[in-house]
Amino acid sequence: MDKKKKLLFVFNPYSGKAQIKNQLLDIVDSMVKADFEVTIYPTQAPSDAVRKVEAEAAGYDMIVCSGGDGTLDEVVTGLMHCEHRIPLGYIPAGSTNDFAVSLGIPKDAVAAALSAVNGRPFACDIGAFNDDFFVYVAAFGLFTAVSYKTSQEWKNVLGHAAYILEGAKCLHDIPSYLMQVEYNNVRLQDEFIYGMVSNSTSVGGFKGMTGKDVLLDDGVFEVTLIKKPRNPIELNEIIASLINLVDDTDMVYSFKTDAVRITARNTIPWTLDGEFGGEHQEVIIRNLCRAVEIMVPETMA
Repeated sequence: MDKKKKLLFVFNPYSGKAQIKNQLLDIVDSMVKADFEVTIYPTQAPSDAVRKVEAEAAGYDMIVCSGGDGTLDEVVTGLMHCEHRIPLGYIPAGSTNDFAVSLGIPKDAVAAALSAVNGRPFACDIGAFNDDFFVYVAAFGLFTAVSYKTSQEWKNVLGHAAYILEGAKCLHDIPSYLMQVEYNNVRLQDEFIYGMVSNSTSVGGFKGMTGKDVLLDDGVFEVTLIKKPRNPIELNEIIASLINLVDDTDMVYSFKTDAVRITARNTIPWTLDGEFGGEHQEVIIRNLCRAVEIMVPETMA
């Protein structure tokens, strides 16, 4: 008799209005039917998934995680600390789930579970951020704080337009950061209100915000830096570019690179995959090409 493969299922019980409890039985049933012996672990606190995966991943054939982008970030960070990286399945359960959208992972939890255990591995780039890691975006400035400030009611009524509206509303007094940015033998210095280093077709629920021809396994990131607007015309240019009405503006730097060093005059707060990533004066961000295998549906190109 063949020895059963072992699967560790790590989930955040509070993600996405705690809906997972209604589907937990069906999710686990689909894993067992795929011939896995399943260990279930609900996370207990922030960074709990990092510790759990780092300590125990070596004893399993696969990890599946469920939660928002922050839960995925924790599990991937735990995996990056492991010598042997096993395949990872993802059941999205947060409010935005940008990375799942980029990978074509179904929104339905049971369908996502089926693609995790019956799909195919896709070797995906991961970001190294100083001594930390991120899955799809490292960002600073304007819109990083907006997701915490925008009320849930507004998010539900207006969808992701709420992020843009809230951001535009407070642009007149938004902090800006004098920075030096170095990549591919290029050095720029400017004052920025927002910046992101991403590996995703969608950020904050906005498809296309990261640019064209985005590949998640090409060894490069898409970098977007938004300059401080000096007048309403420049502000309108920025908003138009964010909602994809114009392709090109002098107010936004966009480029691709496998590594970037960003140095600020003072320490500034960063977010990694939508979660607080600490305050830093200097960050070095590197693309770790195809570092983690994430399970995707068989039908994905």
